[in-house]
Amino acid sequence: MIKNVSGTTLDLLGAAIVGGRYAVGASMPPEPLLGEELGVSRTVVREAVKSLVAKGLVTTGPKVGTKVLPPDAWNWFDPDVIVWQSQAGLTREFLRDLQELRRVIEPAAVRIAAERATPADIAEIEVAFAGMKKAVEQGGDYVAHDLRFHQGLLRACHNRMMVQMSKALSALLRTSFEISTTRKDGPKNSLPLHRAVVDAVIARDADAAERAILVLIDGAREDIDTVLASRRRLPKLDMPAPLLRAA
Repeated sequence: MIKNVSGTTLDLLGAAIVGGRYAVGASMPPEPLLGEELGVSRTVVREAVKSLVAKGLVTTGPKVGTKVLPPDAWNWFDPDVIVWQSQAGLTREFLRDLQELRRVIEPAAVRIAAERATPADIAEIEVAFAGMKKAVEQGGDYVAHDLRFHQGLLRACHNRMMVQMSKALSALLRTSFEISTTRKDGPKNSLPLHRAVVDAVIARDADAAERAILVLIDGAREDIDTVLASRRRLPKLDMPAPLLRAA
């Protein structure tokens, strides 16, 4: 997706902060200087800074200017922040936090989904699973269907906070899925694990659903550990997800 001048300016400044160009606690250059450096108006820079404040990356105030906040203050549920981190490099700490978050949220979510999922919810999850299966067998965008699968499970909880979290988790989950798909036969081997989750939700078996999703999450963790140990290049989330080749 091609971004406008404001979006591009925000990306440049956000990536510079996350990448360490501006140190934590340091003041960023004044808006006129940033505008001159980036070739944009002061108004564009001001709007970008407002967005950075909303994302928790900086704080502003009279006489103190714009100061960079520590990573603990950043909104890690914001997709832009995740993309900027992927550009700077996905760290072991970041990936550890992601896996721990999944282990807390998704097992609880599938338990609720097993109790509340409607026929329409099941149909949506089945469509996503069919897309994953087709991508494995015929080639295609496996990651997009995998995301749709997990988002469908969260929406099937019919909990407004869970629904909002499904949107926030998308960029985080994509990180995990893209790494997993770099392993030989990773998507193919994960299909029966996803199927077990769907079948347990359909059967209204909350215990089985929780066990199945934990197997899936722990398998993803092993995939990530293997890729990290191999020192292979990690995915860049500002680029399209790689397509699978036909089996």
